Amino acid sequence: MDTVSLSGKELAAAINADTKQRAAALTASGTAPRLALIVANDDPASAWYVNSLRKAAERLGIACDTIELGADASIERIRGELTARSADTAVDAIMLQTPLPAGVTLDDVSSAIAASKDVDGVSPLSLGLLASGLDGFVPATSEAVVELLKHHEIPLAGRHVAVVGRSNIVGKPLAQLLLAENATVTICHSRTTDLPAVTSAADIVVAAAGRIGLVTGKHIREGATVIDVGTNEAPDGKIVGDVAAETVRGKAAALSPVPGGIGPVTTALLMRHVVTAAENTHPA
Repeated sequence: MDTVSLSGKELAAAINADTKQRAAALTASGTAPRLALIVANDDPASAWYVNSLRKAAERLGIACDTIELGADASIERIRGELTARSADTAVDAIMLQTPLPAGVTLDDVSSAIAASKDVDGVSPLSLGLLASGLDGFVPATSEAVVELLKHHEIPLAGRHVAVVGRSNIVGKPLAQLLLAENATVTICHSRTTDLPAVTSAADIVVAAAGRIGLVTGKHIREGATVIDVGTNEAPDGKIVGDVAAETVRGKAAALSPVPGGIGPVTTALLMRHVVTAAENTHPA
């Protein structure tokens, strides 16, 4: 079987073209969109992503302030920065990059992000709005999975989707988005008994656990669609996913590549959220 590559580059380009036009309109009116990117780690994969965000913002006409708090930043330091940026009228959007320092969780600090500026949808309020089916910003990575599947015309209604990973920034919100598309969703995690048996029963498998090569050919059935959300640093310094791609090709009908799949779409959607937040703050 030929495995189709579900590239996200074309979709990301279309989203970016619209975002750039909207950002230019805001700038012309004297209110250029501005993102505050809060970083409190020294993780290589995170640094790669932060750099890609900065470059994307620059290309699209979005101001991006990167605030480096250090890998040993305390809960109080992070919450204080988020609170200050939430109150800053010059800032339209806030993103808190993960991972966070040892002993600090998103639950500890994310509530300090104003919902109107929470463009990656990580605060309890944003997640609650999503679970309730109400308007709000949703986690861009989860949204990217759904948008990529739609772009490649892979149906979701009535399909069984197995999501490997239960984080608040990918797995759980993705389940909500998939349910809204009338998919049947199974969330798998580290304590799932016989993971291959569960995932191989699904039409679509989404790998979002943050473990290199976790999902292999034995985890999928013939003809399944596989979405790789992972961005992990391999021993050789390359960014690789959660799927052992070489074991999946030839068995899966379609596979999203790493890099070039979910990554560019996630970045494009996040930038679109920034512009939307700015438009909400400065309506025409």
